[in-house]
Amino acid sequence: MKKLKYLVLILMILVFLSGLGVLLYPYIRGYLVDRQIERTAEEFLSRVETDPISPYPSESQLDQDTPSDSPEPTEPDTYTDLWRDMVDYNKEIYINGQKGLDCKLAYEDPSFVLADYGLESEVFAVISIPALELEMPVFLGANYRHMADGAALLGQTSIPIGGKNTNCIIAGHRGWGGASYFRYVDKLQPGDEVIIPEPCFVCYEPITTLSGGVPVHVACRQEDEFRLKADALKAAITPRTKLVIMPFPNNPTGAVMEREDLEAVAEVLRDTNVMVLSDEIYAELNYGLRPHVSIASLPGMAERTIVVNGFSKSYAMTGWRLGYACGPEPIIKIMTKIHQSAIMSAPTTSQYAAITALRDCDGEIDRMRDEYNMRRRLVVRSFNDMGLTCFEPRGAFYAFPCIKSTGLTSQEFCTRLLEEKHVAIIPGDAFGASGEGYCRVSYAYSVEHLTEALKRIREFLQENGLVQGN
Repeated sequence: MKKLKYLVLILMILVFLSGLGVLLYPYIRGYLVDRQIERTAEEFLSRVETDPISPYPSESQLDQDTPSDSPEPTEPDTYTDLWRDMVDYNKEIYINGQKGLDCKLAYEDPSFVLADYGLESEVFAVISIPALELEMPVFLGANYRHMADGAALLGQTSIPIGGKNTNCIIAGHRGWGGASYFRYVDKLQPGDEVIIPEPCFVCYEPITTLSGGVPVHVACRQEDEFRLKADALKAAITPRTKLVIMPFPNNPTGAVMEREDLEAVAEVLRDTNVMVLSDEIYAELNYGLRPHVSIASLPGMAERTIVVNGFSKSYAMTGWRLGYACGPEPIIKIMTKIHQSAIMSAPTTSQYAAITALRDCDGEIDRMRDEYNMRRRLVVRSFNDMGLTCFEPRGAFYAFPCIKSTGLTSQEFCTRLLEEKHVAIIPGDAFGASGEGYCRVSYAYSVEHLTEALKRIREFLQENGLVQGN
């Protein structure tokens, strides 16, 4: 009998310990995972600090036959391997015929550091990589919730566009591309025409074509400050026209549409069944005396307009791939269904970062815009002084100088500048036929970077006798 009591007692203790283990297991496991993450990060940073590898090789390294003389790690390490792959790739670019590609003005990654905008909330740890002079956000863990319609973000913030029947969808993966692609798929039928003002962002035409639509280009001219004129729009509308894209502030020209310009366009469209896709990704980067106006805010336009925007430009969040589309509720509901099937959801981490941006970082936009404005004036003045006429952009962060006086095509000018002075800019014809004779220059880079690049462009013009400047 006594043995039976001991046996029952032992079983009760085992059951208790088992239950306690089940209760404590998630906490213990979480603690161990956190410690492992910390150890991995510490090891990674210690290796970077003790074995720094510059992404820009010395002249002696450039003359070597192999892209890297770094010793191989003694044991497999994902972080170290990735780091070395990045450095080796960068060295290889320099060695294999593109040495000196250190004056890129072609792309649009802002020089502002993400951490400056307070986006490293409790979800993130910011890891500094001295050799690359950047800070990299590393996701440490959160409660994954697939939110295809962006409920977590828009439920805690507000976007003042449209009226009571306006709804929004948060688009993951490709930001503007995701939002607008689903807008196209929803409304376009084979043979429907889409009016695209140009020069313009390169993705409008291929997305239209992939959706079965027919792109109809309307040239915007420098003498009109690259704005879409109402009479040109009216002349392009046919019974097959389904959609007009309004890409303002504009990439690549930096043009903006003032309220009176939008009123004239709205007057043309009110008597039609044509919808509007208003790409306002650069809306916050407006350097004129008057604030940006959305065409959706004009009378009678909200019910026919989809506004697409994102966080890449206004909050310097390129790479986070988060955008949104706002428009009439019936259309947004259909877009949401397509988005759920194609993308599933916007990235949870990006949504948390965007919430922080919308709540706390509007003041930083003003600081960033002021800095861009100073760079804008520097770039425009410099091109005009060189003898390259440069329209004054009022939005975005691009200049669009005219190079027709050199006698070179856009492709020839950019190719020779790259080969002779190692400065990368984008030929204007990449943005449509009306961009021929121009080049796009991004001033999202630092003043030091811009000054060096502009100096090399001036030298290129003078050495080749292409234009007489001051």
